[in-house]
Amino acid sequence: MEDYNKIIESLGVKFAKARHIRMLQTIRIKNVYDVENTLLVLYDGDVKLEGNNEKVEPGDLLFIPGGKYATLVYGSGEPKNISYEEFMTKRDNYFDSMRDPSTIGKIQNSFGLVAFEAKVFDSVNFFTSLDIPPFFIKKHTKLGLLIHDILAEDFSDEAGRGRVIRNKTEEIVIEVVRHILRNRMFVEQLATNSTYFKDPRLIDIFAYIKDNIAGDLSNKQLANVANVSEDYVGQYFKMLTGINPQDYIEYQRMEAAVTLLRTSKKSIRAIGSDVGYKDTAYFCRRFKMMFGIPAGKMRRRESLLIT
Repeated sequence: MEDYNKIIESLGVKFAKARHIRMLQTIRIKNVYDVENTLLVLYDGDVKLEGNNEKVEPGDLLFIPGGKYATLVYGSGEPKNISYEEFMTKRDNYFDSMRDPSTIGKIQNSFGLVAFEAKVFDSVNFFTSLDIPPFFIKKHTKLGLLIHDILAEDFSDEAGRGRVIRNKTEEIVIEVVRHILRNRMFVEQLATNSTYFKDPRLIDIFAYIKDNIAGDLSNKQLANVANVSEDYVGQYFKMLTGINPQDYIEYQRMEAAVTLLRTSKKSIRAIGSDVGYKDTAYFCRRFKMMFGIPAGKMRRRESLLIT
């Protein structure tokens, strides 16, 4: 348990967004994907995770780790199949975003949602690194209350709202980790992570990638950082993390690109360059391949799930 406590202590948690959504139509959205972790609580109606036959009732929660694809069905009855791109183009036809704190949890066909980052040593997405699928959490009163409180704070102009939201988002992360541990979910992945997050050479690589996202991140350079041979560094990284370093680097670059698209007015060419892509056309192809939408459309929304 001490190893898990150390991991939790190392987590940098960052609130991304909170939404209270009324479902207007029954839809199936294929391959939902976001870089942030998403925790959704169902207030009324139906939300289904394709491939999971669990019966979902009001009060149940759905956790989607960042970087994981999921096909979701919102509403009851025969769904209309739509692509991600169509959803984002016509999202007002499908979802109504509400901001009245008095209505939270009291509207038919509605759910609440909080999205957040949780990074080990401010570098590695913790839940993504576990390589776990989306999963349901049955009627977890504390998590439901935390989402309610974050929504209420986010809709208010009270002094200190940002601090309250940060603290409660950290509580959400701890409660999700505790749920995983109590139910012995993904035990092997957790044990592996508790081992490799203690390896100082790997931590040096993570930190170097984060600080040099636009620079030389070849295996030769990573080998110099970790003080291992160039021939061995790829095998070493994959042995500890389960993925090869260049795949990890591309994910980190794309995640950084999403942040810039959401928070800056830089051109797509400049953003591609800032995250290490000299060829804008190649950057755009890889972005569309990873997220299913063009970089320009990512800029015009806050969340692939619910904007």
